[in-house]
Amino acid sequence: MTKVEPTPIILGGPMGAGKSTIGRMVANLLSLDFRDTDHIIEKRTGADIPWIFDVEGESGFRDREAAVLKETLASSGFVLATGGGIVTREANRALLKQHGPVVYLTADIEHLIERTARDKKRPLLQVENPRERIAELFKARDPLYREVATCIVKTDRRSPKLVAEEIVRKLQ
Repeated sequence: MTKVEPTPIILGGPMGAGKSTIGRMVANLLSLDFRDTDHIIEKRTGADIPWIFDVEGESGFRDREAAVLKETLASSGFVLATGGGIVTREANRALLKQHGPVVYLTADIEHLIERTARDKKRPLLQVENPRERIAELFKARDPLYREVATCIVKTDRRSPKLVAEEIVRKLQ
């Protein structure tokens, strides 16, 4: 009899919600591999995401992201942290729903701003008013995250460990 691997556990949500940190912890709790779409893209291109945005624009980055998502979800048995904008493409949302469960990690705007304020590796926040940009992105993307979510978990002012444990409980 062959071993059946569990479907991937996918973490989605805005920049600063804790997808990568919490994803690693969930993977550790469940003895699964951890993958991160942004890290896969950086490893394959040999360049960081701000450079990709500078050279190829957001559209070029989103093309790379869609290809990595499709390829990654062809296998199973891991926890996947996705980029904050992955839900902006309808085809990506369809893949996420098909391969879930999808955990939407969310936080209030102030918390997201606090977590991303000094991060220069977030090209969409390299604007005059990052607070306004985060609010705009959240307003536009929140319904898309909710569309694909199997469950929603708030990360505001909570330790990543407690959030990871909550996710494991919700998915069991």
